[in-house]
Amino acid sequence: MQFNLVTLFPEFFDSPLTCALMSKARQAGIVSFTSVNPRDFTLDRHRTVDGRPYGGGPGMVMMAAPLTDALASIERPGRVVMLSPSGTPLTQDLARALAAEESLTLICGRYEGVDERFFQNTPVSEVSVGDFVLCGGEAAAVCLIEAVARLLPGFMGHEDSGVEESFSEGLLEYPHYTRPEVWQGLPVPEILTGGDHAKVASYRRARALERTLARRPDLLAEAALSEADVKVLRDRPRLRLGRTLYVALVHYPVVNKHGETLTTSLTNLDIHDIARVCRSYGLGGYTIVTPLADQRELAKRIAGHWTHGPGKAANPDRSDALSLVGTAASVEEAAQAIAAVHGVAPKLVATSAKGPGDATLTDMRAWLGEGPVLLLLGTASGLSPGTYAKTHGRLRGVRFLDGYNHLSVRAACAVTVDRILGDFL
Repeated sequence: MQFNLVTLFPEFFDSPLTCALMSKARQAGIVSFTSVNPRDFTLDRHRTVDGRPYGGGPGMVMMAAPLTDALASIERPGRVVMLSPSGTPLTQDLARALAAEESLTLICGRYEGVDERFFQNTPVSEVSVGDFVLCGGEAAAVCLIEAVARLLPGFMGHEDSGVEESFSEGLLEYPHYTRPEVWQGLPVPEILTGGDHAKVASYRRARALERTLARRPDLLAEAALSEADVKVLRDRPRLRLGRTLYVALVHYPVVNKHGETLTTSLTNLDIHDIARVCRSYGLGGYTIVTPLADQRELAKRIAGHWTHGPGKAANPDRSDALSLVGTAASVEEAAQAIAAVHGVAPKLVATSAKGPGDATLTDMRAWLGEGPVLLLLGTASGLSPGTYAKTHGRLRGVRFLDGYNHLSVRAACAVTVDRILGDFL
């Protein structure tokens, strides 16, 4: 494969591209490199490639013309890639796609960015190696080159090395061991020394699943999993952030569409469906908040039918879900009950169908890692302003960018909890 490097600092690549496997691949003709410096396509004696940004602001911006002329000088540019923090994330799948190209041209940006008109006139794919900012695209280009080159036939010493590794099957790689068999009192797992290849393969698969679940559970959503894999995952301890998440369905104080404060009546569906959501995601509990004693008693009777009455034998799963239901006369009382369990008061987080909110899902996960969180769901037209004022933050609406955002509280609860916890947390 031919790599064309468009860079202001071609010397940056002298060492990483002339050692180890990359050096051997160059000698074998598997990869080859050329560099083009945009400064060689400038017309002034200072070889200027940057200018101050229109509209003001810090730093400088790379000019479009030197980059365009540098690209035009490349005989076989192939697919053109700009290394940029605002690009598509570099993944193993993208590396495979790039490895199928005959040649790649990598543009290494510098300064604050590149004149946007360059992208309007040139077909360029922007690629990012991570959610961070570097001094320039050269270091990122080295990452991309290694990720792509090692997938080329003949590059790796053992062809299976490119398959049995992290991300190749949507999982992180299993742990490795080598000699000595015992090191500082730590032995190699016995199953790896027994010579049974089927057991070794099963062991490694289980460890890869376990490591992925612990470190990158997000990858499991896209990984190809067998029934045996699912059993392994079910049998492993999980990151149970859900245990510190509680839900309260608030019937008072809430407002109607005119902004008037009122108390709403509970419904059988709300009790059942939200309880089932809480049980499915392993939440700590579900509290129905109403100041009306008869409404609290009704909620207890409905739940009790399934937890202690005839419904328990008829539908054990429903009984399991309804066992999470509790009642409180106020949000404060619900919070006190949670504090009694955890020894610390929960953070109150509100939901709303309106506006961008001021708390993100990342915030929620961080708070759940610190202690209990009580998620407040409003009935009628939402929680009262006074309730919002007491919260630690307000999540944005499920469809806050859409003009129509009128989900039932049951549906909104399911979507919100799923977004917070996902399937593997």
